[in-house]
Parts: sequence; structure tokens; C-alpha cells
Amino acid sequence: MMMDPIADMLTRIRNAIMVRHRQVMMPSSKEKVAIARILKEEGFIQNFHVTRDQPQPQLRIILKYDQNRKPVISGLQRVSKPSRRIYVRRNEIPWVMSGMGIAILSTPRGVMTGQKARRLGVGGEVLCYVW
Repeated sequence: MMMDPIADMLTRIRNAIMVRHRQVMMPSSKEKVAIARILKEEGFIQNFHVTRDQPQPQLRIILKYDQNRKPVISGLQRVSKPSRRIYVRRNEIPWVMSGMGIAILSTPRGVMTGQKARRLGVGGEVLCYVW
């Protein structure tokens, strides 16, 4: 049984990027789809789709590379783990790579970037950093 589906998602993306795959598949969940949506909005991935497979829908992420086949995502880091949750107040939201990267937070208003959470004045659980 998988203890940390978010860490699994980040690892699958990291591994796929290392071997220059065009896409990566994983079991879908609401939280993973929310993270994929943020990655797309922030320009880290090309696109994502949720298949209607039974019994478990699959999340397909189409990865993004520049013209030199260099991946757009240079790093993914899981912050809050099931064994050690990391929560921040709105004024403690971390800057990732001096603003070059994004923090993804799970807030009472949904999953969003650290920047959006700062703008809305909400804190939450820091899921991961992407740069």
C-alpha cells in the first residue's frame, strides 16, 4: 500500500524527465489533478489528461522540454510528508529559488501556488517545491 501518493507522483515525473519521456502515467486523485493543473498554468508541463480507466482513473502528464530537449522542470521536492506535515501561515510562505520556482500549498481554499496563497492571505500545508 502506498503511503504518500504525492511523493510517488513527483518521483514518477522526476524519473520520466531523467530518461526524456514525452509523458508519464499514474493513478489519478483530486489532489494530483490539482497539482497537475498548477504545473500546466505555471508552464512546467505541456498538458495533462485524466483517463476513464476502471477501477482507477489514470492521470497522464505530457512533459515539456525546450528546443534543446532540456526539461522545463529542473527540480521537484516534496516538503510535507505523512510522517512530518509542514504548515505555514500566510506570512511564512517560502520563496522557491528566489521566486524562480513555485511552492504548491494545500489551503482551506484548495490547492494553489504560494504566490496565489499570499495574494489571498491564506496559509496551509506546503506540498512541494517545483523549479
